[in-house]
Amino acid sequence: MRNPMILLRSITRRQLPLATLLLTAGCASSPEPAQAPDPEPAPPVATVPVDLPAVPSAPANPPQEEDRREPTAEPWTGPGPAPLPGAVLPARRIVAYYGNPLSRGMGILGALPPEQMLARLDGEVAKWNAADPGTPAVPALHLIAVVAHADPGWDGKYRGRVSDEVVERVAGWAEDHDALLFLDIQPGLSTVQDELPRLEKYLRRPTVHLGLDPEFSMKQGHRPGTRIGTMNADDINFAIDFLTELVRRYDLPPKVLVVHRFTRNMITNTDDIRLRPEVQVVINMDGFGPP
Repeated sequence: MRNPMILLRSITRRQLPLATLLLTAGCASSPEPAQAPDPEPAPPVATVPVDLPAVPSAPANPPQEEDRREPTAEPWTGPGPAPLPGAVLPARRIVAYYGNPLSRGMGILGALPPEQMLARLDGEVAKWNAADPGTPAVPALHLIAVVAHADPGWDGKYRGRVSDEVVERVAGWAEDHDALLFLDIQPGLSTVQDELPRLEKYLRRPTVHLGLDPEFSMKQGHRPGTRIGTMNADDINFAIDFLTELVRRYDLPPKVLVVHRFTRNMITNTDDIRLRPEVQVVINMDGFGPP
């Protein structure tokens, strides 16, 4: 992949029910992942009682922290756009808890009572700050805001959109803990182009960022969970352009865009991804097996 991206160290998504997503502040050109034998059918899609048929995965990665002091970042030497003022990466490390409060099976965000979950997140952040005080860790909550479904739903799109009440609830937790908030899209048979505009009112906020999950982008019409899905550079460029416009229009600090990927075909035409300084693209190399 010629396009430089902020590179992420990852932990397994599928084998850790209490998922932690760690976005390291290191940067590098993002290599193509090793070619794995391509997707065997994923496990059957589980169903959660609450009109939220859950999908069987939740991103996982090491821990993060809450120090808001201004880090003394070294001069940028990586390829691609230099970080703009207010950028989170590479001077900070993001430690995120992932999931959905309506499901205990989609990640730690919903697996524990909020107070316990947030206390554990604070503890993880503190550990990372103690281990690497030169890269202040920032806590984050990574909410699956568009959830791939086992059932087609009224419009046949195999996805559900969480309510504004749920988004605001998690946003409140993030605000109370001085944490970032990521809103994640699992499109099902819908598209990034159709789902992203609905989240604009949240993404206008300076501490709200975006996640895309190609695993559950079913461009060939399969039911989520029966195949590993894919996104094209066009989908990612749409998100980059959308976020860039928000940053410019509302004078926001740069956005972070996390794209999950654990097989080569989950993102296609990567050379065509257009990087912009207003959006820090993170390819989250999570996947199968132990760390």
